Amino acid sequence: MVYLKSFTFPNADREFDFLLSIKRNCYDSFYPFKILSRHELDRLDFEPITILYGGNGSGKSTALNVIAEKTGISRDSVFNKSCFFSDYVSLCDMNMDDEEGIPENSRIITSDDVFDYMLNIRNLNEGIDLKREELFEEYLDAKYSKFQLKSLADYDQLKKVNNARRNTRPMRRNLTKGLRSLQTAKGMSYVRLILICRL
Repeated sequence: MVYLKSFTFPNADREFDFLLSIKRNCYDSFYPFKILSRHELDRLDFEPITILYGGNGSGKSTALNVIAEKTGISRDSVFNKSCFFSDYVSLCDMNMDDEEGIPENSRIITSDDVFDYMLNIRNLNEGIDLKREELFEEYLDAKYSKFQLKSLADYDQLKKVNNARRNTRPMRRNLTKGLRSLQTAKGMSYVRLILICRL
C-alpha cells in the first residue's frame, strides 16, 4: 500500500525567494537548500516501489531525510541538519492517502542504516566467535589438565574434567548452549540481514 502519494520540494524560484528574505548572512551553507533544485527535483510521485538513484551528492539521502522529517518517520542513523533544515521542510508539501495515513512506528531505511546494521551484525558475530574460542579453550584445558581432587571445593572441576575426557558430545552441547545464551542476550536467536517491504 502506498501511504504517501506524492511529495513536493521547493523549486529553485521558491528557494531563491526564501533565501532573499533571510537577514542572516554569516552562513556559507544553506543546506538542504540548492541540493535538490540543482538537479531539478521538485516532486516525487510514489508507487508501491519507488527507487531513488544517482551519484554521490545527488541528493538521494537529503530527499529521504526531508521526507522523514516532514512525515514524522523515525530514523536510526544520524543525518546532516543545518539551521535551515526546518525552514526547508516547512516549504515542502505532501499528498497522503486520505484513508489511512502513515502507520505508527514507520521508519526510513537508508544505506547508512543498512551499513550500520551490517557492522553491528559483524560485531555480534565476532563476539560469538570469541565466546566459542573461550569455551573451546576451557574444554581443552579441562580435558588435558593434570587435575587432582584435593577437597570437596574441587568437585565441580572434577565433573568438568571427567565430562571432557569421557566424550565430546557434552562439549558440543555446552558450546551450543553457550552460544545460544550469548545470542539471546544480544536479542537475536539467528543473525541474518532481512529487509521487509510492505507492498
